[in-house]
Order: sequence, then structure tokens, then C-alpha cells
Amino acid sequence: MYYIGIDLGTSAVKLLLVDEMGGILGEVTKEYPLEFPHPGWSQQAPQDWEKAVLEGVPELLRGVDAGQVAGIGCGGQMHGLVVLDEHDQVIRPAILWNDGRTAKEVEYLNETVGREKLASLTANIAFAGFTAPKLLWMREHEPENFAKIRKIMLPKDYINYVLTGVHCCDYSDASGMLLLDVEHKCWSREMLEICGVTESQMPRLYESYETVGTVKPDIAEKLGIPATVKVVAGAGDNAAAAVGTGVVGEGGCNISLGTSGTVFISSRHFGMDPNNALHAFAHADGGWHLMGCMLSAASCNKWLCDEILKTTDYAGEQKDITPEKLGRNHVYFLPYLMGERSPINDTNARGTFTGITMDTTRSDLVQAVLEGVAFAIRDSFEVARSLGLDIPSSKICGGGSKSPLWRTIFANVLGIPLELLKTEQGPGYGGAMLAMVGCGRYESVQAAADALVEVADRVEPDPELTARYEARYQQYRKLYPALKPVFPQLL
Repeated sequence: MYYIGIDLGTSAVKLLLVDEMGGILGEVTKEYPLEFPHPGWSQQAPQDWEKAVLEGVPELLRGVDAGQVAGIGCGGQMHGLVVLDEHDQVIRPAILWNDGRTAKEVEYLNETVGREKLASLTANIAFAGFTAPKLLWMREHEPENFAKIRKIMLPKDYINYVLTGVHCCDYSDASGMLLLDVEHKCWSREMLEICGVTESQMPRLYESYETVGTVKPDIAEKLGIPATVKVVAGAGDNAAAAVGTGVVGEGGCNISLGTSGTVFISSRHFGMDPNNALHAFAHADGGWHLMGCMLSAASCNKWLCDEILKTTDYAGEQKDITPEKLGRNHVYFLPYLMGERSPINDTNARGTFTGITMDTTRSDLVQAVLEGVAFAIRDSFEVARSLGLDIPSSKICGGGSKSPLWRTIFANVLGIPLELLKTEQGPGYGGAMLAMVGCGRYESVQAAADALVEVADRVEPDPELTARYEARYQQYRKLYPALKPVFPQLL
């Protein structure tokens, strides 16, 4: 049998066709536009996601027996606010995870409602990207649209609705809405009341591997698949990627270097950071996880190369960064191009180069960006370690992980071995694995991970280089506190 994994990303949807042994039989990518109607705003038309999926699946199945498709699982960009009216029509463009319009609402939630109360209700505090602040913004600035809301969903949930007609959400994705009681896995009625919505407006909650329904006959006909195909609830992109990298159960860790960057630490038991520097979310395997998220990771390198250096030869820009230069760069980079979430939660933070002199070279800047992203990820690692968590090694995935140089930098900045996977297809692969569980191919997410995830390469830290990076990191961590009071004055 075959399984379709959907990775509903910020710039494109990536579709995977996976056989029951985990082999990738095909992939299709469909891009769609982003809207930036005001500085710091980011939104997208859910109809564009729908069009991309409905056009992409038939392409994915071209030349194979589509009658063998058994299940579909989706991993999707988190936090985006999708609102439907009484006719299940989209009311307005989805406000995305990287949208920064909710600073006032975040301040209200954290300062007036209070961080302690938010944490007691949801295990998290408010961040600009979360869904609850977006609802407050919509109630204040678009009251007519707000009054039309009959269903509130997340991006991948909209795709599941298109496929099945079911309003659903899984616990991992719902954890990032600031509307879920994460520990007890139910909607927080008090948070819903704070945001002016009711439980009837929320989708039904499922574990990520649970079947929510089968594909509607008209959609099945469009896609060329049987109407018996099962659709599982799926997961937020980070939880789905963690499944795809085998980071499930107790004590697993994954670093994802995509547009954003994450540190994902899985657990069978609920736990939270008392300082709320890390998110405490449910996991797609039925357990929980702690996660640190930085808003700009591999996108920092893309920005430098594309916009400043005017090149797309990313590997070429790294050729001059030889081993003897590592840990000795005099230039530092703060990677806060979109503000920052974990662990500083500062929408005013901005990217900076520090330490530039007349002898600074082009490759010094590139190296500073690669190191700055690694240092920022380490900030979240330090929080996890302060909670007594032991992280002996980590998986690493995402576009940035394809750079051997960047992997070396990360292993030595963190001081732990990093494992690169044989099949690294991110949330789409995790979505397909969840579909396998939902269809009964594997009895659990752990069983699927044990059977399908293989390590292809391992990067060991070098003690001497780790020591050099330790000294550089101690200098790096002084920069943000020094510049924090300046950033609001730059807006």
C-alpha cells in the first residue's frame, strides 16, 4: 500500500508518496504566494493551499496505481489563524506564524492576564506568532469579520477539512494556539472566554495518528484515489518532522534548520519550563515535548547571500571558511531578522553584525551568520540544560543541515554529536508515517520510527574546537542584553 505525506509549508506544499517500507516513490512541490500588506505582517490565502494540494496529488500519483493509496497525513505550518463562516467559507486570509502585528495583544495577555495565569491554563505564555493573540487582534480591528466566525482552524486542518469535510485539529498543533490546556489535552474554556470565542467554534481534537475520516467522494474523484482513503489528524510541522526523524518517546532531540529553527526535545511525560523560555507542547506520538523556536535560521543565510551578496551559490560562499578559521571569527551576528521567540520573546529584536573591521572579508560575514544561528539555537539548549535535561546527542534536519560546514559548526557550538538521516523529508515524511499508524501498518508511532528511520552520518565534536566555540559563545551571549534597550528606539 501507499501513503501520501503532505508538508504544508510557508512558501510551498511538498507532497510525498511513500510505500509501506518507507521508500520514497515520488515527490511534488507546489509553490504559492505570501502577502505582506504592512511591514511585519504575513498572511496567505487558504484557497491557494487547497489548489496546490488538489493539483499536486494527481501529479504525484502519475504512473503509479493510485488504487493502492491507503492513507494521507499532513504536517503543517503552525499557529496560522484560519477562520470559516457559517457556510464553511474562508472569511479572510490566514494570519501566519511569522506575522508580527499582535504586539499589543501579546502585551495584554502576558501583562494584564498575566504570564503565570497563562502558563497555568495552557503551559505557555503569549508569543506574537501564536493564534490567540491573532483572535484578539481580529476582534479589535476586524469586528465584522470576527462576528462571522463559526470555525477556527490551523493551516493543515483546513486541508484536512477540504479532504474529509471534518473540522479537526491534533493536540500538537493545537498546543501552539494558546487555547489548549496542554497537560490535560482539552480546550481551555477560560482562554476561549478571554479571546471571545466558544468551544463550538473550535475543531474536534485528535491524537496525530488518529483517523478523522475518509476522503470525500468528490475530492477522491478529483485526486484519482479511492474514497476509502483514510486521513489522519496529522501534526504541526515541528512535531511531524520529529516523527520523521525518529525523535519520539523519552529524551530524543532534533534540531531543524529551515526558514525558522527549532530545538525539539521529546518526552513521555508532561513538563514545562517555569520561565516559559521554551514551549511546552503535546507531541504527535501521544506524549509531550519542549521546543525552542527561533524565527530566522537558514533564512538568515539565504538573506545574506540573496539580498546582500547577490548570489544563490550558498556552497560556494562557504568554500573559504577553512577549518582553521572556525572558532576564531572576530565578527558576530545576531540572527533576529524577524524579531525573536525562544528564548528571549522580543518582537523588537533586530539582526546585527558586530565586530566588523577594515580587514573583515565576505567569508567572515557568511561565517558569522552560520555561527550566529548556531549560538542562538544553543541559547535554547542552555534553557533545557538548566531544567536538568540531558541531551547527549541530536538529530539534525532541514535545508541548512545539508551544509557539512554548518553541521560541523553546530556540533562544536553545542558540544554534542549530530546525526544526519538517510531519509530526511521533514514534516511530509512524518505525516506519511502517521498515516501508516492510522491505517494499522504500525501499532504505534514509536514502532514506525524504529522500523523506518535510519542514521546515514554522524558528526562528532572536536574537543579543541568545542573549547574555542565555548569562549566565542560566552562573548556572543553578552550582545543581546547590551542591545536590548536600543532595539525599540530603532522602530
